[in-house]
Amino acid sequence: MYDLRLDYFDFDGGRGEAARIALSIGGIEFDDHRIAMGEWKSARNDTPLRAVPVLHVDGVAVTQSNAINRFVGRLGGLYPDDPLQALRCDEVMDAVEDVIVKVVPTFFMQDEAEKKAAREKLADGAVKFYLEYFQKLLERSKGNYFVDDQLTVADLKVFLWTRNLSSGTLDYVPTDIVDKNAPSVAEHRDRLAAEPGVKAYYAGR
Repeated sequence: MYDLRLDYFDFDGGRGEAARIALSIGGIEFDDHRIAMGEWKSARNDTPLRAVPVLHVDGVAVTQSNAINRFVGRLGGLYPDDPLQALRCDEVMDAVEDVIVKVVPTFFMQDEAEKKAAREKLADGAVKFYLEYFQKLLERSKGNYFVDDQLTVADLKVFLWTRNLSSGTLDYVPTDIVDKNAPSVAEHRDRLAAEPGVKAYYAGR
């Protein structure tokens, strides 16, 4: 087995969380290296692309959250062997990245009115659009999960995004946005929260 260390911020959620949960569910030992926000200004210079997550595999640093998700998913049985199902898994994960990239700039807006307008526009536009798209993908899979009716890292990625949307931590985004626009995705969020492996991960936090 590989010697693994995952570097990511010291909070729940975000781009590094799916890999943490996948490793936990798979029973794979790893060093969960959490970076305090106050340490990030100096720590970022030690990362290959000045960004996290970074997975160290036998001492070699690897970047890109979805590449990391695929790798740890394979290790823990949470990534499909079948090429078509793997393609669908990748489609879901990359779509989550697409919408996250649209939201991230709002975190750096200093003017509150500007942030409010931007977040409300996203809620009515891109966020709603992607939620409806994920609803269609769930309907395509005809099951409880996005791929081949089994839990994968794609499910974890969507779960973390919809959990965040529903948490109230994104100012000016309604907490019922998932339930109103994509009820099947809301059910998926609640189903993932009740998954034994997910519950065990958060219980350990």
